[in-house]
Amino acid sequence: MHSLAEIRKEYSKATLDFTNVATDPIHQFTKWFDEAINAKVLEPNAMSLATVSNDNRPSCRIVLLKGIEENKFLFYTNYQSHKGKELENNPVCALTFFWPELERQVRIEGVAGRVGENQSMEYFQSRPLGAQISAWASPQSSIIENRTILEERVKQIEKRFEGNKVLPRPHQWGGYAVEPHMIEFWQGRENRLHDRLEYVRVEGSWKIHRLAP
Repeated sequence: MHSLAEIRKEYSKATLDFTNVATDPIHQFTKWFDEAINAKVLEPNAMSLATVSNDNRPSCRIVLLKGIEENKFLFYTNYQSHKGKELENNPVCALTFFWPELERQVRIEGVAGRVGENQSMEYFQSRPLGAQISAWASPQSSIIENRTILEERVKQIEKRFEGNKVLPRPHQWGGYAVEPHMIEFWQGRENRLHDRLEYVRVEGSWKIHRLAP
């Protein structure tokens, strides 16, 4: 096994300064996201979602960004999953994107709220049929004895909705929109003197600060 202390990479692809960023962080995020797509970043919409439990234990997992609407970041999940229950108890959360091909990271802190039922239904029915069936079959985050239980539930759902091209949305499944109050853009630089610009929402407008690496 290689020594972890010896794993090191220098960053030198780009710079980040007040002179080359948008005044609105959503516009800046959209610009970077488009560049990530053009650079063929593997799953550029993959983001870590951090939440906090009732007993103040943090947890983090990867989810997929499925849209930006009204300056909010959208994702979908099972409301009865660990993250769903934690967001219901405490909607404050954090998102992180990492695009190593561009030596970039974006951190977002904000508050999550459920999107409307019609919007959740529209997105649910746009998913592949197999994914719709899986959403019905999986009691997400619940302890199960084995995989056979899931496979049997899938067969039951397939039989129940046989002939349907789209399924109704399960009541326990839907979307969240994260309204940001802080967005930080990180650009890797040589010798670990990285560029970090932080946008903070203050009285309805965005203020930009440079942070030390």
